[in-house]
Amino acid sequence: MQPLRFQVVGEAFKKKPLDVKAPAERPSEYFGKKVFNREKMYKYLPKDVYQVMVDVIDNGARLDRKVADAVAEGMKRWAVENGVTHYTHWFQPLTEGTAEKHDSFIEHDGKGGMVEEFSGKLLVQQEPDASSFPSGGIRSTFEARGYSAWDPTSPVFIIDDTLCIPTVFISYSGEALDYKAPLLRALHAVNVAATEVCKYFDPNVKKVQSNLGWEQEYFLVDEGLYAARPDLLLTGRTLMGHDSAKNQQMDDHYFGSIPERVAAFMRELEIVALELGIPCKTRHNEVAPNQFELAPIFEETNLAVDHNMLIMSVMKRVARKHGFRVLLHEKPFDGINGSGKHNNWSLSTDTGVLLHAPGKTPEQNLRFATFIVETLMGVYRHNGLLKASIMSATNAHRLGANEAPPAIISSFLGKQLSELLDHIEKADKDDIFSIGGKQGLKMDIPEIPELFIDNTDRNRTSPFAFTGNRFEFRAVGSEANCASAMITLNSAVAEALAEFKVRVDALIAKGKSTTEAIVEVLRADIKACKPIRFDGNGYSDEWVAEATKRGLDVEKSCPKIFERYLDKESIKMFESLGVMTKKELEARNEVKWETYTKKLQIEARVLGDISMNHIIPVATSYQSDLLQNVQNMANIFPAQKATELSARNLKLIEEIAERTSTIERMVEELVDARKVANKIADEHAKAIAYHDTVEPKFDAIRYQIDKLELIVDDSLWPLPKYRELLFIR
Repeated sequence: MQPLRFQVVGEAFKKKPLDVKAPAERPSEYFGKKVFNREKMYKYLPKDVYQVMVDVIDNGARLDRKVADAVAEGMKRWAVENGVTHYTHWFQPLTEGTAEKHDSFIEHDGKGGMVEEFSGKLLVQQEPDASSFPSGGIRSTFEARGYSAWDPTSPVFIIDDTLCIPTVFISYSGEALDYKAPLLRALHAVNVAATEVCKYFDPNVKKVQSNLGWEQEYFLVDEGLYAARPDLLLTGRTLMGHDSAKNQQMDDHYFGSIPERVAAFMRELEIVALELGIPCKTRHNEVAPNQFELAPIFEETNLAVDHNMLIMSVMKRVARKHGFRVLLHEKPFDGINGSGKHNNWSLSTDTGVLLHAPGKTPEQNLRFATFIVETLMGVYRHNGLLKASIMSATNAHRLGANEAPPAIISSFLGKQLSELLDHIEKADKDDIFSIGGKQGLKMDIPEIPELFIDNTDRNRTSPFAFTGNRFEFRAVGSEANCASAMITLNSAVAEALAEFKVRVDALIAKGKSTTEAIVEVLRADIKACKPIRFDGNGYSDEWVAEATKRGLDVEKSCPKIFERYLDKESIKMFESLGVMTKKELEARNEVKWETYTKKLQIEARVLGDISMNHIIPVATSYQSDLLQNVQNMANIFPAQKATELSARNLKLIEEIAERTSTIERMVEELVDARKVANKIADEHAKAIAYHDTVEPKFDAIRYQIDKLELIVDDSLWPLPKYRELLFIR
């Protein structure tokens, strides 16, 4: 009988790609088919209600109960026509995933029968049991109330037979228990601050919108192989496994021909995504074997975050239909590239992108320079906090590993933009700006007209790089909720812009012209934020030393990085903008520390279990076979000849004994370290203990197991190997 590993490998390789056929219509015709978007609202809502909803979505107008009832009725009619029987408030708790409780439309009709009903009250608010969601001590476990409230700016959508309503999730006492509520507050803050600054240049600007374009990297593995790996199943990554002789060193997977089975999966995923209104644009092979990427067109940040959470859920469902499992862990395989989720961020008004150059007028070019510099100011002031916003137990494996930016936040601008800022800072004021007669403001900066061109190479070691008309926040992890990074980034920029306006207004009050005041403040800020600008190799040891001199945060310990949320500067920023209170920040950090500890606890237990119950029994069984072989040699051949023939086996027997003994000892030490850490009551101290005393033992155990993998008979080895996991047939 073949070992389990070969059975599952064989079954996995037999799978044929599903025959996925796109709908008869063009993608543009079925895009948003399962979304209650403006087109559906116009069709299913009374005209006056539709106009109110447009005002709510575009301008943040309040929604009264009568309008909510009419919207709910229209939604229900559309949903029932599409086979929907249930509805759910779809929210994003602090578990890093999404949550939903399904209720049917049916109610008693008072005559012994049932009727489909859906009121504005049910649409706008629900009360899911919140007792088991992470709260960080905001509430006691026995306090079960939590409220989900409809977010009208993110369209309702259909999954199977359920109407999904995007919502915020708050506690009984009003604190946010999710990611959406503080994200909406941060987006409001940057809108207010940026709009006020825009009025210096164009008084007609009424709204500034934050935009996000995420790039989702992921791995696919055969479902049968996945099922035979307890570490993948329980932790999302391989805790052991020797390098495959061939992995990514030939660079042949990157942008290569997409495997047939994967292409079928991608086609179906895109069809489902487009029907859900997710504007999928790009798909391709990534650097590592079995690694791929999906990217949409830019969207408003809140909607983009919802769509990313939705696509991660949808891709898991679609993958299983094709015999795959999706791996979103940042580092599922050792020795090859991990997965990130680049967050391309920008700001725009109804007149265009604020980070766009060149402008048609000097005022527009000055506006461009202003928003670039104040973005850098926000990133500089809160570089440690921005790192904390993307840090996790899983992303810590990826950052700085010659495949992702280092755990030091810096910004790459490129030669021309750097020269532009240096020019503004150092040149005499009259050399840059002049005001005269009907010509108005003149701006003598020759570099600006060329900035719109791709004038410089990209720097993949930069966590926050300017890439033409946006900044690319490259450090975000593959399985992360983008909201975490977007809350911090938009808040930091909002704070910088608000302070910029206060200083400019103060100079204007002293008699300076608006242009003179803006330039004076800009020059001071260009000089102040210079430490965050770095165009060199972020992987070098020299950069770590230089970043330390510049006062940037170079901490690498994940639990300690989370401390930046509780710095007085962070608390002041979030509270002054109305994004999060100190109480909410403290609670979220408790959740972060607890989540970090739990992830390492699970990995430690899984590693110990596989070591003792899978690896050592198989290794000792093979050792027994070798011993039997040596004994048989002694029975057949003369002593000297038997010794010569058995030399290799004797060497292997000794090595297996030494390595299994070492593994047993190390696992015992791992268990002891975990027990000591588990006794620590304070979540912060416990997370640090796990980082300092538990996690370092993982690689030492893995090293011994990976060496055994090269020794033990391949037919006996209990786990699918990298050479099987990493190549789809």
